[in-house]
Amino acid sequence: MSFPQTRLRRLRRTPALRRLVAETRLGVDDLVAPLFVREGIDEPVPVPSLPGVVQHSRESLRKEVAELVDLGIDAVILFGVPATKDPEGSGASDPDGIVQVALRDLRDDLGDRVVLMADLCIDEYTDHGHCGLVTPDGRVDNDATLEVYGEVAIAQAGAGADICAPSGMMDGQVLAIRDALDEEGHEDVAILAYAAKYASALYGPFRDAVDVSIADGGDRTAYQQDWANAREAMAEIREDVGEGADMIMVKPAMTYLDVIARARAEVDVPIAAYHVSGEYAMVHAAAERGWIDGDAVALEQITAVKRAGADMVLTYFARALAERLQ
Repeated sequence: MSFPQTRLRRLRRTPALRRLVAETRLGVDDLVAPLFVREGIDEPVPVPSLPGVVQHSRESLRKEVAELVDLGIDAVILFGVPATKDPEGSGASDPDGIVQVALRDLRDDLGDRVVLMADLCIDEYTDHGHCGLVTPDGRVDNDATLEVYGEVAIAQAGAGADICAPSGMMDGQVLAIRDALDEEGHEDVAILAYAAKYASALYGPFRDAVDVSIADGGDRTAYQQDWANAREAMAEIREDVGEGADMIMVKPAMTYLDVIARARAEVDVPIAAYHVSGEYAMVHAAAERGWIDGDAVALEQITAVKRAGADMVLTYFARALAERLQ
């Protein structure tokens, strides 16, 4: 007795056939490059726990972004490393703070050829490492922080940001930022809300990159999303969209593919996913030991994030992938 040959494997036979029927396509324009810019340095400083990633000087940042744009990457997101920190994180809203200065540099260089996103938080700028203002008893003051976020948004928009990306997970942050932007005439500046940002153990290398440590051995579990919960993430996402978010973020990416997929089924706004520093570093560490093909795994992982429903992926692999996808 003979059985009909399966038709599925026929379409896997050659690379050209596989490309022809591919359900998910990862393009260079799906990638957003996270970049660090440090105040007061003349040369880029490597981040040891993030191979290939540096804290940029203003000049090296300008060169890097110009090259990324030439590779077809349409968007970058900036994180600042100030020379000094204080309890209020005042450098985040300073018109001459490092991110604002860098935004003006890039806007002057590239005009509308690039989408400029700015991370909107104060943890990089505070001496206690929390994402909000801290009360004398050590609690993060949600409502007082919202006013600060509005000031940061205005500074970023005035410097040329296309998109403010609040990452602090304060209740009401999107509404407060939208109101602040609109009141200052920045109605066209969009908001990418870190709506489902989990209290993950995968952020360690990022904190090295921005020189952040949380005071007294603390953590952010009181305001970042509980990694055991998915339904709660949907509530956060719906709330942020209702407050005026133009896009939403799920962070991290690989360990929360289910959340990306659920969000895609529930909301119509664009969805970003952040393939975070720990996810990137693990791929590099295994590749350095010869245990995996790092380039292949990077492509597989970022394609999986896109397959789950993300419209764009923030990833430290952006340059390497862009060079491969050319």
